[in-house]
Amino acid sequence: MIAEGKKAPDFTLPDSTGKEVSLSDYAGKKVLLVFYPGDDTPVCTTQLCSYRDNFSAFTERGITVLGISTNTIESHESFASRNELPFTLLSDSKKKVSEDYGALNFLGMSERAYVYIDEAGTVRLSFSELLPLFYRSTQDLLAQIDSFSNNA
Repeated sequence: MIAEGKKAPDFTLPDSTGKEVSLSDYAGKKVLLVFYPGDDTPVCTTQLCSYRDNFSAFTERGITVLGISTNTIESHESFASRNELPFTLLSDSKKKVSEDYGALNFLGMSERAYVYIDEAGTVRLSFSELLPLFYRSTQDLLAQIDSFSNNA
């Protein structure tokens, strides 16, 4: 995973509508990158729907959530629509961003990983799940982010 304390590398990826989205579009804002293995898989669907159901906990803290996987734009569009996801999904079909952030597994898929970037564009939290069958709950993610914010 990308090292904490490092400047987050900028990137540009298409969202589920095909619109190009860059990390630099969120300059001066808190961003949580949520890398996940794939749309419409049982654990990923449960994970992202959990974040949907608790989305206000992120927005109350001023955190923008961006989901990233190697799935296609079309897959993201269907997945986001069917599950009414309120955050942006980005298609890393060339796997470059997942690789740059150290979130690419040996099978060439995005790992289940999280990168929290502060308003200055610095990586403050960076970790991946040991086993892809598990994901961090909204409460666990925010507890880690809050812990960092309280100690900063």
